[in-house]
Amino acid sequence: MIQLNGLEKSYDTAAGKFFVLRRVNLNIRQGEFVTIMGPSGAGKSTLLSILGMLDAAWTGEYFLNGEPVHSLKPKHRMELNKKYIGFVFQSYHLLDDLTVYENLEVPLSYRNMRSSERASVVCDVLDRFNIVGKKDLFPSQLSGGQQQLVAVARAVVANPKIILADEPTGNLHSAQAKEIMALFSKLNNEGTTIIQVTHSEANASVGHRTIFIRDGWIEKDEVIRHE
Repeated sequence: MIQLNGLEKSYDTAAGKFFVLRRVNLNIRQGEFVTIMGPSGAGKSTLLSILGMLDAAWTGEYFLNGEPVHSLKPKHRMELNKKYIGFVFQSYHLLDDLTVYENLEVPLSYRNMRSSERASVVCDVLDRFNIVGKKDLFPSQLSGGQQQLVAVARAVVANPKIILADEPTGNLHSAQAKEIMALFSKLNNEGTTIIQVTHSEANASVGHRTIFIRDGWIEKDEVIRHE
């Protein structure tokens, strides 16, 4: 589903070229649950942003479901993003002036859907995530755990093929973190490809495979054996 060939990202500095990612070669199959780990500054979040087409300043090849992302115009990249990808940010990125319901409706507004269809989908997701009672609240009226739950709900509302999650439980206590990971596991079992960046060994253990990055290089790529 995802294939990266010789992907690199760098910045020009006074001391010369500084590489954030170096010669990244990576294949991720549909339905995999992949974790990206490594020390701070290793390039993990940068790689996730490139996969989500939020960062266009890189070199190399990126194929998504056979589409050559590296040679597509920005408009076509965004079409691919909307078609395939849901993104969960560590800092939630909810729109403060919109209610929970309205935040969930935003990704659907990019689709060719009638308002009655959008309403039906949003109501289904509110029910699925047990947040019907929060639908008229604004993000500032929610706890951190509730905001992250809404952020995950927003990522899945348009039924994406891939969920990219950047430290999805970084701001949550352990019970909330387990709830989010159980939800990811359920979505993955239903066929959604999940790629998460995390420092948490517990979160990584839920997945199928862990990729370790250090100084921009892929250091290890390990398959997780579940009993």
